[in-house]
Amino acid sequence: MTRSGVRLPLAPVFFQPFSGKNLSRPSQERGEGAQPPRRATRPPPLPPSPGALPSPSMEILIVSPSASVPNGNSHTANRWASELSALGHKLRISAGADEGPADLLIALHAEKSHEALAHFRRNHGKVPAVVTLTGTDLYPELSPTSLASLEMADRIVILQGKALARIPGDYRSKTRIIHLSAPPRPSLREKNDAKDDFTVCVVSHLRIVKDPMRTAQAARLLPPGSRLRVLHAGAILEEKFDEEVEREERENPRYQWLGSLEQDDAGQLIASSDLLALTSSQEGGGCVLSEAIAADTPIVATRNDATTSLLGDDYPGLFTFGETGALTALLHRCESDPSFCTQLLEAARLHLEECSAAREQENWSNFLAELFPIPSAG
Repeated sequence: MTRSGVRLPLAPVFFQPFSGKNLSRPSQERGEGAQPPRRATRPPPLPPSPGALPSPSMEILIVSPSASVPNGNSHTANRWASELSALGHKLRISAGADEGPADLLIALHAEKSHEALAHFRRNHGKVPAVVTLTGTDLYPELSPTSLASLEMADRIVILQGKALARIPGDYRSKTRIIHLSAPPRPSLREKNDAKDDFTVCVVSHLRIVKDPMRTAQAARLLPPGSRLRVLHAGAILEEKFDEEVEREERENPRYQWLGSLEQDDAGQLIASSDLLALTSSQEGGGCVLSEAIAADTPIVATRNDATTSLLGDDYPGLFTFGETGALTALLHRCESDPSFCTQLLEAARLHLEECSAAREQENWSNFLAELFPIPSAG
C-alpha cells in the first residue's frame, strides 16, 4: 500500500457582512484550552448583483500547499482555477511562495500557507490577499499561526456558514462564504438498479480525523442477509491504517479498499453508488456532499458544522460521530427502505441549491467586484 497589511475600502455591499448575532453552533465535545463557541449571524444566500461589473482580466495566484496531493483542498484549488479562468482571468496554482506577478492571492489553508502569504505581503505590498479557511484550520480551533494569516488577509473565505462561529469577531466583517459546488460530470454512468449489491461509497483519505473505517465497522453489524458492500476510495495518509485496511479486507467480506482515485473516478464512484457515507469529526466545506447531491446519491453523515450547515440541522441521515450502532441502523434502513433514500435526497436538495456551479461562479464574480470596484463614471 502507498501512503502516500493594507486594508481595502469596502465597495458597495454585494456580500452581506456578518453582524455577530443570533447563530449558535451545536454543542460538541472540546479539548482542554479550546476556545468557547462564538455566536454569529448566518447571512442569507447571496442575491444576484446586476450592478456588479466584471473585473478586468487579472493574474490570480492560488496557493495550495497540497497542490500535488489529490485531496479536497487540491480539488478546490483546481475547481476555483477553472471557474476564475472562465471569468476571464489568468490563473496559476503554487504549493508555496511564488515569485511571479499577481493581482490577487488566494491562499488555501491559513496555517500551511502562512509563510507563502507573508512572502506575498512583503513582495507585493498593497496587492489584495484572500485566505480560505479549511477544516484543519478551523477545528479544533484556530492556531496562532492561522490567526496571524487572518490578520494579513484583506478577505477571508469560509466554505460553510457555521464556520463563522470559529472566527474572532474582529475578522468577521471581512469574511465571506463561498459554497463549493460539484463539477459538471456529463459522462457519469447511471446506476444499475438491477445489480445485486447495495453499494455504499466512502470517499475519504485515511486520517484519524476522517474516522475512515467507521462505515466498514458498521457494515459488520448488519444482518447476515444484507447485500450491502462498502467501497472505500482514499489514500493511506497515516501509517496506522496500513494494518487496519489489510485486516478489514481480510476479515470483512463487505469491505473493499480502492486506494486513491483521480477526481473524475471518485466522482464516478459516487454517481454509481446507492449511498455515500461521510464519517469525519469535522469538515471545512464538505465538497463530497455537493458531489453526491449532484449525482443523485443519498447521504448519511456525522453531525458536525459542515453537514448541518449544508444539509440542515434536521437532515434525517445524520448520526453522532463515532457511534457505530447508529450508523449501522442508518445503513440498514437505507438498504431496506427505498422511500427513506428518496427522503434523504429531497431533504438534501432543499439545502444545497445555493451550492450550484452557477451560484459559486456568481459568488466569485461578486467577490472580485467587491475587491476591485470599478470607479463611478464622472
